[in-house]
Amino acid sequence: MTVDPQTWHPDPSKPAFKAPAGSVDAHCHVFGPGSSFPYASQRKYTPTDAPKEMLFALRDHLGLSRNVIVQASCHGTDNAALIDALRAAPDLTRGIAVVDPAISDAELQDMDEAGVRGIRFNFVRRLVDPGPKDVYMRLAERVKELGWHVVVYFEAPDLDELAPFLKSLPVTVVIDHMGRPDTASGVEGEGFQNFIALMENEKFWVKVGCPERLTIDGPPYDDVAPFARTLVKRFSDRVLWGTDWPHPNMKSHLPDDGLLVDRIPIIAPTEILQKKLLVENPMRLYWDR
Repeated sequence: MTVDPQTWHPDPSKPAFKAPAGSVDAHCHVFGPGSSFPYASQRKYTPTDAPKEMLFALRDHLGLSRNVIVQASCHGTDNAALIDALRAAPDLTRGIAVVDPAISDAELQDMDEAGVRGIRFNFVRRLVDPGPKDVYMRLAERVKELGWHVVVYFEAPDLDELAPFLKSLPVTVVIDHMGRPDTASGVEGEGFQNFIALMENEKFWVKVGCPERLTIDGPPYDDVAPFARTLVKRFSDRVLWGTDWPHPNMKSHLPDDGLLVDRIPIIAPTEILQKKLLVENPMRLYWDR
């Protein structure tokens, strides 16, 4: 399988926005290096290596303090690269794993000690072949005992079909990338209004970053801002933000992570909202236990 082109900006700008002390990038990844942490044989893409050292350097460059590292589909259920990154900075990192249904309780406990705080279910068919819902339910019941949550990634057209299952999960559910709304339909469109209705259930949290994936107009992503701003305003205690570095599968452009940080005061326009989004909420979900 050929290696995809590099998907991260080689020289991201220094943000003008100064993030609050203790700010968390609550959605980012590490890839490889493949020589040490091979990519999964069943992967649907092969990224350019983006190891932990690059992620931590970017964190410092952006003026952030902590990372929540999410296992990406290219590594499958082998979480070795993720665990390696967590152990390299145990006070400053937490993780979201993707696990095999046959994983042992001892392995889950080892992950917990390394800093894993949840598992991810990916329903985006162009990236993975989603598993049976009953298998996901059993995994959710097991990780509930550890105090973990579930992160879900899906696309807006699949919300109606998935909603009953997501509501039935026995744990907190964090939704990636605002449920990937159709930005052309606007915040008043039926799809996004259905998503807001789901969010009225207090078991759901949502990540409001990733405008580069949702935009039609391109940088600076003004067409996406109303969606994130609406969620931050209405659900201020259950929103998270992240860079999504190193932006896997981006084909339209190389996102400038400095620009992504500078979008924060546009979607969270007050210091109170910024502190909730970047510090209080991720600390409560990932560190305070």
